Amino acid sequence: MALITYLLYAIITVTTLAWYFVKKRMNYWKQLGIPHDEPSLMAGNFQGLMTTRSFADCTREPYEKHKGSGPFCGFYFFQRPAVLVLETELAKNILIKDFSKFTDRGLFHNEKTDPLTGHLFLLDGAKWKNLRNKLSPTFTSGKMRFMYPTIMEVAENFVRVFGELSQKNKNNVVEIKELLARFTTDVIGKCAFGIECNSLKDPNAEFRIMGKRSLSGRRHGKLLTGFIQGFPNLAKKLDMRMVPDDVNDFFMRIVRETVAYREQNNIKANDFLSILIDLKNGEGKSDGVTLSLEEMAAQAFVFFVGGFETSSSTMGFALYELALNQDVQDRMREEINEAFNADGSISYETLHGLPYLGQVISETLRKYTIVPHLNRQALVDYVVPGNPKYVIPKGMPVLIPAYGMHHDPDLYPNPEKFDPDRFEASAVKHRETVEFLAFGDGPRNCIGMRFGIMQTRAGMAYLLRNFKFSVCEETEIPLTWDTKSFVLCSKNGIFLKVDKL
Repeated sequence: MALITYLLYAIITVTTLAWYFVKKRMNYWKQLGIPHDEPSLMAGNFQGLMTTRSFADCTREPYEKHKGSGPFCGFYFFQRPAVLVLETELAKNILIKDFSKFTDRGLFHNEKTDPLTGHLFLLDGAKWKNLRNKLSPTFTSGKMRFMYPTIMEVAENFVRVFGELSQKNKNNVVEIKELLARFTTDVIGKCAFGIECNSLKDPNAEFRIMGKRSLSGRRHGKLLTGFIQGFPNLAKKLDMRMVPDDVNDFFMRIVRETVAYREQNNIKANDFLSILIDLKNGEGKSDGVTLSLEEMAAQAFVFFVGGFETSSSTMGFALYELALNQDVQDRMREEINEAFNADGSISYETLHGLPYLGQVISETLRKYTIVPHLNRQALVDYVVPGNPKYVIPKGMPVLIPAYGMHHDPDLYPNPEKFDPDRFEASAVKHRETVEFLAFGDGPRNCIGMRFGIMQTRAGMAYLLRNFKFSVCEETEIPLTWDTKSFVLCSKNGIFLKVDKL
Protein backbone atom coordinates (compact mmCIF):
# COMPACT_ATOMS: atom_id res chain seq x y z
CA MET A 1 0.00 0.00 0.00
CA ALA A 2 2.84 2.37 0.88
CA LEU A 3 4.47 1.65 -2.52
CA ILE A 4 1.28 2.63 -4.35
CA THR A 5 1.12 5.85 -2.31
CA TYR A 6 4.72 6.69 -3.15
CA LEU A 7 4.09 5.98 -6.83
CA LEU A 8 1.01 8.18 -6.77
CA TYR A 9 2.98 11.03 -5.18
CA ALA A 10 5.75 10.57 -7.75
CA ILE A 11 3.27 10.73 -10.63
CA ILE A 12 1.64 13.84 -9.20
CA THR A 13 5.05 15.48 -8.68
CA VAL A 14 6.27 14.70 -12.21
CA THR A 15 2.98 15.84 -13.75
CA THR A 16 3.02 19.06 -11.74
CA LEU A 17 6.63 19.83 -12.73
CA ALA A 18 5.89 19.08 -16.39
CA TRP A 19 2.81 21.31 -16.26
CA TYR A 20 4.83 24.12 -14.65
CA PHE A 21 7.60 23.78 -17.24
CA VAL A 22 5.19 23.91 -20.20
CA LYS A 23 3.20 26.83 -18.73
CA LYS A 24 6.42 28.77 -18.12
CA ARG A 25 7.48 28.26 -21.73
CA MET A 26 4.08 29.41 -22.93
CA ASN A 27 4.40 32.66 -20.96
CA TYR A 28 7.81 33.53 -22.39
CA TRP A 29 6.75 36.45 -24.60
CA LYS A 30 4.21 37.76 -22.12
CA GLN A 31 6.93 38.12 -19.47
CA LEU A 32 9.12 40.06 -21.93
CA GLY A 33 6.32 42.34 -23.07
CA ILE A 34 6.74 41.41 -26.74
CA PRO A 35 3.51 41.42 -28.81
CA HIS A 36 2.20 37.93 -29.52
CA ASP A 37 -0.98 35.90 -29.82
CA GLU A 38 -2.04 33.72 -26.92
CA PRO A 39 -0.97 30.11 -27.59
CA SER A 40 -2.83 26.91 -26.99
CA LEU A 41 -1.12 24.48 -24.62
CA MET A 42 -0.21 21.81 -27.18
CA ALA A 43 -0.35 23.50 -30.59
CA GLY A 44 1.13 26.86 -29.60
CA ASN A 45 0.17 29.35 -32.33
CA PHE A 46 -0.69 26.51 -34.72
CA GLN A 47 -4.10 26.03 -33.12
CA GLY A 48 -6.63 24.92 -35.73
CA LEU A 49 -3.88 23.55 -37.96
CA MET A 50 -5.02 20.60 -40.10
CA THR A 51 -8.68 21.35 -39.32
CA THR A 52 -9.65 24.99 -39.91
CA ARG A 53 -6.31 26.66 -40.72
CA SER A 54 -3.45 25.99 -43.12
CA PHE A 55 0.23 26.60 -42.37
CA ALA A 56 -0.04 29.73 -44.53
CA ASP A 57 -2.91 31.02 -42.35
CA CYS A 58 -1.00 30.34 -39.14
CA THR A 59 1.88 32.66 -40.07
CA ARG A 60 0.07 35.20 -42.27
CA GLU A 61 -2.50 36.14 -39.62
CA PRO A 62 -0.03 37.15 -36.84
CA TYR A 63 2.18 38.86 -39.44
CA GLU A 64 -0.70 41.08 -40.53
CA LYS A 65 -1.89 41.66 -36.96
CA HIS A 66 1.45 42.63 -35.41
CA LYS A 67 3.29 44.23 -38.34
CA GLY A 68 4.53 47.67 -37.32
CA SER A 69 4.89 46.75 -33.63
CA GLY A 70 8.60 45.95 -33.96
CA PRO A 71 11.09 43.90 -35.98
CA PHE A 72 9.43 40.67 -34.85
CA CYS A 73 6.57 39.39 -32.74
CA GLY A 74 6.46 36.43 -30.40
CA PHE A 75 5.28 33.11 -31.74
CA TYR A 76 4.93 29.61 -30.35
CA PHE A 77 6.20 26.84 -32.62
CA PHE A 78 4.05 24.22 -30.94
CA GLN A 79 5.52 24.27 -27.39
CA ARG A 80 8.66 26.22 -28.34
CA PRO A 81 8.86 30.01 -27.99
CA ALA A 82 9.83 31.33 -31.41
CA VAL A 83 10.22 34.53 -33.43
CA LEU A 84 8.00 35.58 -36.33
CA VAL A 85 9.80 38.16 -38.46
CA LEU A 86 7.81 41.32 -39.28
CA GLU A 87 10.34 43.50 -41.13
CA THR A 88 12.19 42.83 -44.36
CA GLU A 89 15.39 44.32 -42.93
CA LEU A 90 15.48 41.67 -40.20
CA ALA A 91 14.68 38.98 -42.77
CA LYS A 92 17.63 40.22 -44.83
CA ASN A 93 19.93 40.08 -41.80
CA ILE A 94 18.89 36.53 -40.94
CA LEU A 95 19.03 35.13 -44.47
CA ILE A 96 22.01 37.04 -45.85
CA LYS A 97 23.97 39.61 -43.78
CA ASP A 98 24.15 37.60 -40.55
CA PHE A 99 23.57 34.19 -42.09
CA SER A 100 26.48 32.67 -40.14
CA LYS A 101 24.39 33.15 -36.99
CA PHE A 102 21.30 31.48 -38.49
CA THR A 103 22.62 28.66 -40.68
CA ASP A 104 20.44 25.94 -39.10
CA ARG A 105 16.74 25.24 -39.57
CA GLY A 106 16.37 23.53 -36.20
CA LEU A 107 13.75 21.07 -37.44
CA PHE A 108 13.49 17.43 -36.43
CA HIS A 109 15.70 14.94 -38.21
CA ASN A 110 17.08 11.64 -37.04
CA GLU A 111 19.45 9.99 -39.50
CA LYS A 112 19.97 6.99 -37.20
CA THR A 113 16.43 5.63 -36.87
CA ASP A 114 14.59 7.72 -39.47
CA PRO A 115 17.12 7.81 -42.33
CA LEU A 116 15.03 9.65 -44.91
CA THR A 117 14.97 12.72 -42.63
CA GLY A 118 18.75 13.03 -42.98
CA HIS A 119 18.51 15.15 -46.12
CA LEU A 120 19.89 18.52 -47.14
CA PHE A 121 16.73 20.47 -46.29
CA LEU A 122 16.77 19.34 -42.65
CA LEU A 123 20.47 18.85 -41.90
CA ASP A 124 22.30 21.48 -39.86
CA GLY A 125 25.85 22.57 -39.08
CA ALA A 126 28.96 21.36 -40.88
CA LYS A 127 27.09 18.34 -42.24
CA TRP A 128 24.73 20.61 -44.16
CA LYS A 129 27.49 22.96 -45.34
CA ASN A 130 29.75 20.19 -46.70
CA LEU A 131 26.90 18.32 -48.35
CA ARG A 132 25.53 21.50 -49.91
CA ASN A 133 28.93 22.23 -51.46
CA LYS A 134 29.16 18.71 -52.84
CA LEU A 135 25.63 18.64 -54.29
CA SER A 136 25.67 22.13 -55.80
CA PRO A 137 27.38 20.96 -59.05
CA THR A 138 24.26 18.90 -59.78
CA PHE A 139 22.26 22.06 -60.39
CA THR A 140 24.59 24.17 -62.54
CA SER A 141 23.41 25.54 -65.89
CA GLY A 142 25.57 22.91 -67.62
CA LYS A 143 23.79 20.07 -65.80
CA MET A 144 20.42 21.63 -66.58
CA ARG A 145 21.26 21.70 -70.29
CA PHE A 146 22.18 18.03 -70.12
CA MET A 147 18.82 17.14 -68.51
CA TYR A 148 16.83 19.40 -70.86
CA PRO A 149 16.28 16.84 -73.69
CA THR A 150 14.85 14.39 -71.15
CA ILE A 151 12.37 17.00 -69.95
CA MET A 152 11.40 17.81 -73.56
CA GLU A 153 10.75 14.14 -74.22
CA VAL A 154 8.47 13.85 -71.19
CA ALA A 155 6.76 17.17 -72.10
CA GLU A 156 5.87 15.90 -75.57
CA ASN A 157 4.38 12.75 -74.08
CA PHE A 158 2.58 14.93 -71.55
CA VAL A 159 0.86 16.92 -74.31
CA ARG A 160 -0.38 13.71 -75.94
CA VAL A 161 -1.81 12.36 -72.67
CA PHE A 162 -3.31 15.74 -71.79
CA GLY A 163 -5.05 16.00 -75.16
CA GLU A 164 -6.42 12.46 -75.00
CA LEU A 165 -7.80 12.98 -71.51
CA SER A 166 -9.45 16.33 -72.32
CA GLN A 167 -11.23 14.83 -75.33
CA LYS A 168 -12.47 11.84 -73.33
CA ASN A 169 -13.96 13.94 -70.53
CA LYS A 170 -17.38 15.55 -70.67
CA ASN A 171 -17.22 19.16 -71.97
CA ASN A 172 -13.40 18.87 -72.09
CA VAL A 173 -13.18 19.42 -68.32
CA VAL A 174 -9.92 18.22 -66.78
CA GLU A 175 -8.72 18.07 -63.18
CA ILE A 176 -5.25 19.40 -63.91
CA LYS A 177 -3.60 19.14 -60.47
CA GLU A 178 -3.19 15.36 -60.56
CA LEU A 179 -2.13 15.28 -64.21
CA LEU A 180 0.55 17.91 -63.62
CA ALA A 181 1.90 15.92 -60.67
CA ARG A 182 2.18 12.85 -62.91
CA PHE A 183 4.18 14.92 -65.42
CA THR A 184 6.68 16.19 -62.84
CA THR A 185 6.90 12.72 -61.25
CA ASP A 186 8.05 11.30 -64.59
CA VAL A 187 10.52 14.17 -65.09
CA ILE A 188 12.07 13.83 -61.64
CA GLY A 189 12.17 10.05 -61.80
CA LYS A 190 14.13 10.15 -65.05
CA CYS A 191 16.45 13.04 -64.15
CA ALA A 192 17.15 11.92 -60.57
CA PHE A 193 17.14 8.12 -60.82
CA GLY A 194 17.31 7.43 -64.55
CA ILE A 195 14.08 5.46 -64.11
CA GLU A 196 10.97 5.47 -66.32
CA CYS A 197 8.19 6.11 -63.81
CA ASN A 198 5.39 5.89 -66.42
CA SER A 199 2.91 7.69 -64.18
CA LEU A 200 1.53 9.65 -67.17
CA LYS A 201 0.40 6.37 -68.71
CA ASP A 202 -0.46 4.72 -65.40
CA PRO A 203 -1.82 6.96 -62.61
CA ASN A 204 -1.31 4.06 -60.20
CA ALA A 205 2.40 3.71 -60.99
CA GLU A 206 4.46 2.99 -57.89
CA PHE A 207 6.43 6.25 -58.02
CA ARG A 208 3.21 8.28 -58.19
CA ILE A 209 1.62 6.42 -55.29
CA MET A 210 4.72 6.86 -53.15
CA GLY A 211 4.92 10.53 -54.12
CA LYS A 212 1.44 11.02 -52.72
CA ARG A 213 2.24 9.05 -49.60
CA SER A 214 5.40 11.07 -49.03
CA LEU A 215 3.35 14.26 -48.75
CA SER A 216 0.08 13.12 -47.24
CA GLY A 217 1.12 10.08 -45.22
CA ARG A 218 1.34 10.67 -41.49
CA ARG A 219 3.19 8.37 -39.12
CA HIS A 220 1.62 10.04 -36.08
CA GLY A 221 -1.43 12.04 -35.16
CA LYS A 222 -1.39 15.74 -34.37
CA LEU A 223 -0.41 15.26 -30.71
CA LEU A 224 2.76 13.26 -31.34
CA THR A 225 3.67 15.31 -34.40
CA GLY A 226 3.39 18.48 -32.31
CA PHE A 227 5.57 16.91 -29.62
CA ILE A 228 8.28 15.93 -32.12
CA GLN A 229 8.41 19.42 -33.65
CA GLY A 230 8.08 21.14 -30.28
CA PHE A 231 10.87 19.07 -28.68
CA PRO A 232 13.03 17.90 -31.63
CA ASN A 233 16.14 17.12 -29.56
CA LEU A 234 14.19 15.06 -27.05
CA ALA A 235 12.33 13.28 -29.84
CA LYS A 236 15.66 12.39 -31.43
CA LYS A 237 16.99 11.01 -28.15
CA LEU A 238 13.84 8.89 -27.89
CA ASP A 239 14.52 7.53 -31.40
CA MET A 240 11.18 8.77 -32.68
CA ARG A 241 10.42 8.73 -36.42
CA MET A 242 8.35 10.80 -38.84
CA VAL A 243 8.50 9.03 -42.22
CA PRO A 244 5.96 6.19 -42.75
CA ASP A 245 7.54 2.73 -43.08
CA ASP A 246 6.23 2.06 -46.60
CA VAL A 247 7.71 5.34 -47.90
CA ASN A 248 11.04 4.63 -46.21
CA ASP A 249 11.17 1.07 -47.56
CA PHE A 250 10.30 2.15 -51.12
CA PHE A 251 12.99 4.80 -51.47
CA MET A 252 15.60 2.69 -49.73
CA ARG A 253 14.85 -0.18 -52.13
CA ILE A 254 14.90 1.99 -55.27
CA VAL A 255 18.23 3.57 -54.38
CA ARG A 256 19.79 0.29 -53.25
CA GLU A 257 18.77 -1.56 -56.43
CA THR A 258 19.69 1.27 -58.81
CA VAL A 259 23.10 1.83 -57.21
CA ALA A 260 23.87 -1.89 -57.26
CA TYR A 261 22.90 -2.20 -60.93
CA ARG A 262 25.00 0.79 -61.97
CA GLU A 263 28.06 -0.31 -60.03
CA GLN A 264 27.87 -3.89 -61.25
CA ASN A 265 27.57 -2.76 -64.87
CA ASN A 266 29.94 0.24 -64.57
CA ILE A 267 27.21 2.65 -65.72
CA LYS A 268 27.96 6.39 -65.57
CA ALA A 269 25.27 9.03 -66.00
CA ASN A 270 25.07 12.79 -65.54
CA ASP A 271 22.16 12.73 -63.14
CA PHE A 272 21.57 13.34 -59.45
CA LEU A 273 22.13 9.75 -58.41
CA SER A 274 25.55 9.66 -60.08
CA ILE A 275 26.71 12.55 -57.91
CA LEU A 276 25.55 10.63 -54.85
CA ILE A 277 27.34 7.46 -56.01
CA ASP A 278 30.59 9.41 -56.41
CA LEU A 279 30.25 10.70 -52.86
CA LYS A 280 29.52 7.21 -51.56
CA ASN A 281 32.63 5.84 -53.25
CA GLY A 282 35.01 8.24 -51.58
CA GLU A 283 35.03 11.57 -53.39
CA GLY A 284 34.94 14.24 -50.70
CA LYS A 285 36.94 12.48 -47.99
CA SER A 286 39.17 15.53 -47.67
CA ASP A 287 36.31 17.58 -46.25
CA GLY A 288 34.57 14.82 -44.37
CA VAL A 289 31.77 14.12 -46.84
CA THR A 290 31.17 10.52 -47.76
CA LEU A 291 27.69 9.10 -48.03
CA SER A 292 26.18 5.88 -46.78
CA LEU A 293 23.37 4.24 -48.72
CA GLU A 294 20.88 5.64 -46.21
CA GLU A 295 22.24 9.16 -46.69
CA MET A 296 22.04 8.76 -50.46
CA ALA A 297 18.41 7.66 -50.19
CA ALA A 298 17.60 10.70 -48.05
CA GLN A 299 19.00 13.13 -50.66
CA ALA A 300 17.22 11.32 -53.50
CA PHE A 301 14.01 11.35 -51.45
CA VAL A 302 13.98 15.12 -50.87
CA PHE A 303 14.94 15.84 -54.49
CA PHE A 304 12.07 13.70 -55.71
CA VAL A 305 9.40 14.91 -53.29
CA GLY A 306 10.41 18.57 -53.38
CA GLY A 307 10.80 18.60 -57.14
CA PHE A 308 7.55 17.05 -58.28
CA GLU A 309 5.16 18.75 -55.86
CA THR A 310 6.43 22.34 -55.97
CA SER A 311 6.65 22.50 -59.77
CA SER A 312 3.33 20.76 -60.41
CA SER A 313 1.54 23.02 -57.91
CA THR A 314 3.10 26.12 -59.48
CA MET A 315 1.90 25.07 -62.93
CA GLY A 316 -1.55 24.25 -61.59
CA PHE A 317 -1.98 27.64 -59.93
CA ALA A 318 -0.58 29.40 -63.02
CA LEU A 319 -3.06 27.69 -65.35
CA TYR A 320 -5.87 28.51 -62.92
CA GLU A 321 -4.96 32.20 -63.05
CA LEU A 322 -4.54 32.11 -66.84
CA ALA A 323 -8.04 30.67 -67.11
CA LEU A 324 -9.33 33.57 -65.00
CA ASN A 325 -7.26 36.15 -66.92
CA GLN A 326 -7.58 35.40 -70.64
CA ASP A 327 -5.66 38.53 -71.65
CA VAL A 328 -2.61 37.28 -69.72
CA GLN A 329 -3.01 33.83 -71.29
CA ASP A 330 -3.19 35.28 -74.83
CA ARG A 331 -0.10 37.42 -74.28
CA MET A 332 1.83 34.49 -72.88
CA ARG A 333 0.81 32.16 -75.71
CA GLU A 334 1.87 34.70 -78.31
CA GLU A 335 5.34 34.90 -76.79
CA ILE A 336 5.61 31.11 -76.62
CA ASN A 337 4.41 30.49 -80.19
CA GLU A 338 6.98 32.91 -81.58
CA ALA A 339 9.76 31.08 -79.73
CA PHE A 340 9.12 27.56 -81.05
CA ASN A 341 10.93 26.38 -84.17
CA ALA A 342 9.11 25.22 -87.29
CA ASP A 343 9.67 21.59 -86.29
CA GLY A 344 7.92 22.15 -82.96
CA SER A 345 11.08 22.27 -80.84
CA ILE A 346 12.46 24.97 -78.55
CA SER A 347 16.04 25.29 -77.30
CA TYR A 348 17.12 25.58 -73.67
CA GLU A 349 18.41 29.13 -74.20
CA THR A 350 15.25 30.27 -75.98
CA LEU A 351 12.94 28.80 -73.36
CA HIS A 352 14.81 30.56 -70.55
CA GLY A 353 14.87 33.81 -72.51
CA LEU A 354 11.06 34.23 -72.56
CA PRO A 355 10.48 37.18 -70.21
CA TYR A 356 6.70 37.10 -69.89
CA LEU A 357 6.67 33.36 -69.16
CA GLY A 358 9.09 34.07 -66.31
CA GLN A 359 6.92 36.92 -65.05
CA VAL A 360 3.82 34.70 -64.97
CA ILE A 361 5.69 31.99 -63.04
CA SER A 362 7.09 34.50 -60.53
CA GLU A 363 3.71 36.13 -59.96
CA THR A 364 2.18 32.70 -59.45
CA LEU A 365 4.81 31.88 -56.83
CA ARG A 366 4.14 35.21 -55.13
CA LYS A 367 0.39 34.79 -54.90
CA TYR A 368 0.54 31.05 -54.29
CA THR A 369 3.66 30.67 -52.15
CA ILE A 370 4.18 26.91 -52.15
CA VAL A 371 6.34 26.86 -48.98
CA PRO A 372 4.50 29.37 -46.76
CA HIS A 373 7.30 30.17 -44.31
CA LEU A 374 11.06 29.73 -43.91
CA ASN A 375 12.59 28.16 -40.80
CA ARG A 376 15.86 29.18 -39.18
CA GLN A 377 17.36 28.80 -35.70
CA ALA A 378 19.67 31.19 -33.86
CA LEU A 379 23.16 29.83 -33.18
CA VAL A 380 23.99 32.68 -30.76
CA ASP A 381 22.11 35.29 -28.78
CA TYR A 382 21.19 37.85 -31.43
CA VAL A 383 20.30 41.44 -30.60
CA VAL A 384 18.32 42.97 -33.46
CA PRO A 385 20.35 45.98 -34.71
CA GLY A 386 18.81 49.22 -33.45
CA ASN A 387 16.33 47.35 -31.20
CA PRO A 388 18.05 46.29 -27.95
CA LYS A 389 14.72 45.14 -26.50
CA TYR A 390 14.38 42.54 -29.22
CA VAL A 391 16.74 39.63 -28.59
CA ILE A 392 16.62 36.24 -30.30
CA PRO A 393 18.18 33.79 -27.81
CA LYS A 394 20.51 31.03 -28.90
CA GLY A 395 18.55 27.96 -30.00
CA MET A 396 15.29 29.81 -30.64
CA PRO A 397 13.34 28.99 -33.82
CA VAL A 398 12.79 31.82 -36.31
CA LEU A 399 9.95 31.87 -38.83
CA ILE A 400 9.95 34.18 -41.85
CA PRO A 401 6.36 34.38 -43.16
CA ALA A 402 6.95 34.29 -46.93
CA TYR A 403 3.25 33.90 -47.72
CA GLY A 404 2.33 36.82 -45.47
CA MET A 405 5.02 39.05 -46.98
CA HIS A 406 3.94 38.14 -50.51
CA HIS A 407 0.43 39.29 -49.63
CA ASP A 408 1.51 42.48 -47.86
CA PRO A 409 -0.01 45.52 -49.65
CA ASP A 410 2.97 47.63 -48.58
CA LEU A 411 5.23 45.33 -50.61
CA TYR A 412 2.79 44.33 -53.36
CA PRO A 413 -0.11 46.78 -53.83
CA ASN A 414 -3.47 45.07 -54.36
CA PRO A 415 -1.86 41.73 -53.51
CA GLU A 416 -4.83 39.52 -54.40
CA LYS A 417 -4.71 40.69 -58.02
CA PHE A 418 -2.75 38.47 -60.39
CA ASP A 419 -0.40 40.88 -62.15
CA PRO A 420 2.72 39.47 -63.88
CA ASP A 421 3.93 43.03 -64.58
CA ARG A 422 5.06 43.14 -60.93
CA PHE A 423 8.02 41.06 -62.14
CA GLU A 424 8.92 43.09 -65.19
CA ALA A 425 12.70 43.62 -65.14
CA SER A 426 12.63 47.27 -64.03
CA ALA A 427 10.23 46.48 -61.16
CA VAL A 428 12.38 43.61 -59.91
CA LYS A 429 15.49 45.80 -60.06
CA HIS A 430 14.01 48.22 -57.52
CA ARG A 431 12.80 45.50 -55.13
CA GLU A 432 14.76 43.96 -52.26
CA THR A 433 15.46 40.28 -52.97
CA VAL A 434 14.02 39.27 -49.59
CA GLU A 435 10.64 40.62 -50.65
CA PHE A 436 10.29 37.57 -52.90
CA LEU A 437 10.99 34.35 -51.03
CA ALA A 438 9.51 31.62 -53.22
CA PHE A 439 12.93 29.92 -53.24
CA GLY A 440 14.26 31.43 -50.02
CA ASP A 441 17.29 33.72 -50.15
CA GLY A 442 20.93 33.73 -49.16
CA PRO A 443 23.31 30.76 -48.88
CA ARG A 444 20.51 28.39 -47.81
CA ASN A 445 18.13 29.14 -50.66
CA CYS A 446 16.58 26.29 -52.67
CA ILE A 447 19.39 24.29 -54.25
CA GLY A 448 17.01 22.91 -56.89
CA MET A 449 15.69 26.30 -58.02
CA ARG A 450 17.14 26.05 -61.54
CA PHE A 451 15.71 22.60 -62.05
CA GLY A 452 12.28 23.59 -60.74
CA ILE A 453 12.13 26.64 -62.99
CA MET A 454 13.27 24.62 -66.01
CA GLN A 455 10.60 21.94 -65.74
CA THR A 456 7.94 24.54 -64.93
CA ARG A 457 8.88 26.64 -67.97
CA ALA A 458 8.91 23.54 -70.18
CA GLY A 459 5.55 22.28 -68.95
CA MET A 460 3.89 25.69 -69.29
CA ALA A 461 5.34 26.35 -72.76
CA TYR A 462 4.13 23.05 -74.20
CA LEU A 463 0.69 23.33 -72.61
CA LEU A 464 0.04 26.92 -73.71
CA ARG A 465 1.23 26.15 -77.22
CA ASN A 466 -1.26 23.30 -77.55
CA PHE A 467 -4.26 24.15 -75.37
CA LYS A 468 -6.53 26.95 -74.24
CA PHE A 469 -7.62 26.94 -70.60
CA SER A 470 -10.93 28.38 -69.38
CA VAL A 471 -13.03 28.30 -66.23
CA CYS A 472 -16.09 26.06 -66.15
CA GLU A 473 -18.91 25.15 -63.76
CA GLU A 474 -16.60 22.79 -61.89
CA THR A 475 -13.93 25.47 -61.32
CA GLU A 476 -13.74 26.43 -57.65
CA ILE A 477 -13.46 30.22 -57.21
CA PRO A 478 -11.72 30.93 -54.93
CA LEU A 479 -9.75 27.78 -54.23
CA THR A 480 -10.05 26.04 -50.86
CA TRP A 481 -6.75 25.17 -49.17
CA ASP A 482 -5.91 21.72 -47.92
CA THR A 483 -5.32 22.42 -44.23
CA LYS A 484 -3.51 19.09 -43.75
CA SER A 485 -0.71 19.93 -46.19
CA PHE A 486 2.41 21.88 -45.22
CA VAL A 487 2.87 23.12 -48.79
CA LEU A 488 0.13 25.31 -50.24
CA CYS A 489 -2.29 22.90 -51.89
CA SER A 490 -5.86 23.08 -53.19
CA LYS A 491 -8.15 20.76 -51.27
CA ASN A 492 -10.56 19.88 -54.08
CA GLY A 493 -8.29 19.89 -57.11
CA ILE A 494 -8.31 22.39 -59.98
CA PHE A 495 -10.92 21.81 -62.70
CA LEU A 496 -10.58 23.71 -65.98
CA LYS A 497 -12.06 23.48 -69.45
CA VAL A 498 -9.30 22.48 -71.89
CA ASP A 499 -9.62 23.11 -75.65
CA LYS A 500 -7.02 21.75 -78.02
CA LEU A 501 -5.63 24.42 -80.40
